[in-house]
Amino acid sequence: MNRDHELEAGSRAHYDDPDYYTASYRRRIDDVQFYVGLAERTGGPVLEYGVGNGRIALPVARHGVAVVGIDHSTAMLADLRERLAVEPADVRARVRARRGDMRKVRLGRRFPLVICPFNAAQHLYTRIDVERFLARVTAHLAPRGLFVADLTVPSLVDLMRKPGRAYPAPRFRHPTTGEVVSYRERYDYDCVRQIMFVESEFEPVGHAERGWVVPLAHRQFFPREWEALLHYAGFVVERVEGDFHGGPLDRASDVMVWYARRRG
Repeated sequence: MNRDHELEAGSRAHYDDPDYYTASYRRRIDDVQFYVGLAERTGGPVLEYGVGNGRIALPVARHGVAVVGIDHSTAMLADLRERLAVEPADVRARVRARRGDMRKVRLGRRFPLVICPFNAAQHLYTRIDVERFLARVTAHLAPRGLFVADLTVPSLVDLMRKPGRAYPAPRFRHPTTGEVVSYRERYDYDCVRQIMFVESEFEPVGHAERGWVVPLAHRQFFPREWEALLHYAGFVVERVEGDFHGGPLDRASDVMVWYARRRG
């Protein structure tokens, strides 16, 4: 099978700079609070797909719940280890992370709660990818265990953006380089594969020759499509919500939070 280098880059490059990632999502706290509360109610341990540098796992562990994390990014996992090194011993003891492919990793144990936060599932680009991943979730769920994933609701505004057009944003000081950079994004939606390709362009002010581009590829799952994928993988959807506060999924929602259990 031929490798798709565009998809490989789009699944990894966004996570190669943990400092920038952390700064970009510092204010994204609703999902953190949501998953902490869910973990506390479940009691743990929790299996987290896409653990990254611990944006969710560390707060969960600080609240007394053990977390096992899986991630494909060497850079993010290295940053997680550095963050764990300055945590109290009891928090360090509650977090275990493993590098691997979410479609393939076999841990040989089951969990009462399996989570896949913040669009991690949107790096599953084909039906086969989804089926393999959900098979791993099934294998890792305890009887009556709960699987929770959140995904972005596809935005028709974004899907209809003109390919190649640059959408600028205000300049900012890049947390990794320390330089003031101009920033813009380009969108290109592949409507056949349902994949949104986003290129983030960074250009140090006054030094255009040192600019760089970070690609991101996200599969766009529509609500009824994700429901069907869960159903045919042997899951029963308990409910789906349109935010992290229990609100309904409706036309104003930009996120969908799915709660599912293994059928039977």
